[in-house]
Formats: sequence, structure tokens, C-alpha cells
Amino acid sequence: MKNFLIASSMVASLMGSAASAENIGVSMALFDDNFLTVLRNGMIDYAGSKDGVTLQIEDAQNDVGKQLNQIQNFIASGVDAIIVNPVDTDATIAMSEAAAAAGIALVYVNRQPVNVDTLPEKQAFVASNELESGTLQTEEICRLLTEAGKTEAKAVVMMGELSNQAARVRTQDIKDVLGTPECGFITIVEEQTANWSRTQGSDLMTNWLSAGVQFDAVIANNDEMAIGAIQALKASGIAMDAVIVGGIDATADALAAMAAGDLDVTVFQNAAGQGQGAVEAALKLARGEEVEKKVYVPFELVTPANLADYQSKN
Repeated sequence: MKNFLIASSMVASLMGSAASAENIGVSMALFDDNFLTVLRNGMIDYAGSKDGVTLQIEDAQNDVGKQLNQIQNFIASGVDAIIVNPVDTDATIAMSEAAAAAGIALVYVNRQPVNVDTLPEKQAFVASNELESGTLQTEEICRLLTEAGKTEAKAVVMMGELSNQAARVRTQDIKDVLGTPECGFITIVEEQTANWSRTQGSDLMTNWLSAGVQFDAVIANNDEMAIGAIQALKASGIAMDAVIVGGIDATADALAAMAAGDLDVTVFQNAAGQGQGAVEAALKLARGEEVEKKVYVPFELVTPANLADYQSKN
């Protein structure tokens, strides 16, 4: 009888452990991206600190069809929750409907779904408020140009992928700031997409320089494009103190560029914090707990004056 009770206790313990184990399927838009790598690692680190939590992470390789298939596969395998960093935010309605029909919790991270205001039950969005990002960036660029004594200035704008809500909002942030009396002396002379890419940012800047475009500032929707612009400017022999360059994300490479005197402005987007928040929200929703529909991690302005504070975070 004693042995039977011990065995029964062990079985109950094992069943309890199995019941508490939670598997989260994660579909990332792209693995080959500095910011998204930090975000992904933030998820991995946080999940690793939780007993019984496992992540199944897939790379959508910037293919919306592949991402939709990954979500269907997660649902078919019976995961407890799904986290999605969308390739195309316009495709999120179909993702939400599929997860809702299966009764599986779904969390969007970093890129705002088009249906953010009508998310079904057990779904949430974790990111930073993009209304802050381009605003902080452009206000600081405006301040620097004013400080330099400029009464008329020209800017070029490098946009991210236009299918991404972040690119659209960050670009509108720029225009909103330049529409104010304080910053109205800055005119946008060119704006084109470089798809978040360092290589495409370099190519776009090379094209502008070859065409004879004149400008005082480069306002890029992210750091990778800003770094690409810097590479092209330096390759063309342009002194970096002759132009103001701003990005967003405060990646390690961007902070290194700022330390070198090449990048003037960036905005810290807490990628690891977003990753942690996404996993935390997914676990709570899977357990039937309440979660705000929009969970925001604040943006923070980074300049040479406070650079050291952010270098320690990378």
C-alpha cells in the first residue's frame, strides 16, 4: 500500500508538471535583422527563466504566405499561445481569425496589426508607441539644425517597408514635427523607401548623391538605413559634421556609429523589453488572465550626451 501511494504521488506530480508546461509558437518576420534579433533573444531569455515554458520559433523570411502557414501549423500542433511579429501588418486580420477560431491566445509584437482596435478575446499587441519614435527623432534633429544657426534646411527621408505600420507612422511623425512653427524651416526634398535595410539605405543615398540632391539632414525610419546612408556619405568623401543623421532603435551598431561621431540621433526601442512583454502577455492570455489590448514599452531619445547609458544596455 505504501509503495502504491508513493507511485500515485509521483504520477500526480508528473501530471501536474505536464499540465503546467506551456508551449508558445513564435513566428518572426525575419531572423536576419539586428533589432528583431535582440527582440527574439529577449523572448528566449525570458522564457528560459520560466519553468516549463518552451518557445518554438520560426523564421518567416519576410514571406507573408510562409508566415500564415507557420501560424496554421502552430494551431494544428496545439500550442498554448502564438506570438507573431508580422511580415505584413495588413495580413493580421486572417491571423487573428484563425487563432480565435481555434481558441488559442495570440500576441502581436513590435509591428502593429491593422486590426489592433478590434482584436478578439485572448489577443493583444506589445510594442512601443510609434507616435513617440519619429517625433522624438525629428524634434532633436530640428533642435540640432536650429542650434547650428540654420534658418532654412533640407532633409531627405528614408522610409521602412511601406507594408509596415511603423514605417507609415514614423514618416508621418516626421511630417507632423516639420509642420510646426518651430521646425517649419526644414523642407523634405526626397523621401523613398529603403525597406529597413542597410544595403538599400546605402544604395539610396548613393543614388541621391549621384543625382546632385542637396540636404542638411538624413531622417531614417530605422538605424540600419541610417548606417547605410552614413557609409555612402563617407564613401563619397562627405564630412559627417556637415550633415545631421538620425535613426531609430538604438541598436549596438547604431550606438557604435554615434560613438564614432557619425550618427547624431537615435531613439531607443527596448527590443528585449518587447520580447519579454510578448511572452508574459502570451502566458497570461493562455492562462485566462486579463491583459491590456495594447501594452506599450516607452521610446527614449538617445544622443551623444546620454550615449553611455545605452551602451551598457547592449
